[in-house]
Amino acid sequence: MKTCFCFALLMLAPLMGWAGDVPAGSAGSPVLVELFTSEGCSSCPPADAMLTKLDGEQPIAGAQLIVLGEHVDYWDHDGWKDAYSSHAFTERQEDYARRFRLSEPFTPQMVVDGAAQMNGSNGALVARAVEDARGRAKVPVRISSVTAENAKTLRVHVEVEAMPADFKARKAEIFVAVALNRAESHVSGGENKGRDIRHVAVAESIEKVGTVEKGKSFDREVAVKVKSTGDLGNLRVIAFVQEADAGAVVGASMSGAGQ
Repeated sequence: MKTCFCFALLMLAPLMGWAGDVPAGSAGSPVLVELFTSEGCSSCPPADAMLTKLDGEQPIAGAQLIVLGEHVDYWDHDGWKDAYSSHAFTERQEDYARRFRLSEPFTPQMVVDGAAQMNGSNGALVARAVEDARGRAKVPVRISSVTAENAKTLRVHVEVEAMPADFKARKAEIFVAVALNRAESHVSGGENKGRDIRHVAVAESIEKVGTVEKGKSFDREVAVKVKSTGDLGNLRVIAFVQEADAGAVVGASMSGAGQ
């Protein structure tokens, strides 16, 4: 039985004033922030709001926050099925649970650069994890183009520089995620019955597209599937490099589709 954390919501206030000497929105070290959430979980909407703040305001100096909302499927009961949920995201969260030696997955959970996890509404812990992540060395990642091959497929050109010799891992995996920029639901059942919930960066898919090794770069056009047809302008594409077995994220980049 997975867990929903329903204690005090520490939410947005701890992230206020983190702009420091760098204006909010300035480019910085890319940091991937994943939120495991569900519309069926009553304590998830504040974490969804936090993710929106991180995405839109970029409130932490020196960090380019690349956010991704991954809706798990184990809350699809009690009269409400999250339309954005996927068992693939549940499995990804379970991989993290094993890595972090948690007794079980929970919502809302944020994972920062694959290196730290916390309750997704705890702004102080999120900010601290981002602070740590922005100082770590990263592999440069670039999405040089995103084009629609057809209504269900995007062609994404991904470039990843070779991993430096001083990196601990010999190689890492390259993933491409396709996500909705914006989405919203009126929840008519379950713990959030009657609520209107808004989301950002709602993951539709996360696909492994290759590997990068020490001394070798990756430069390839890959095909990724699209679930939401019709409005490519409401999609974003994220490429990230992650050590095996749900390890640390060592590079990331984002691009909008349909630009």
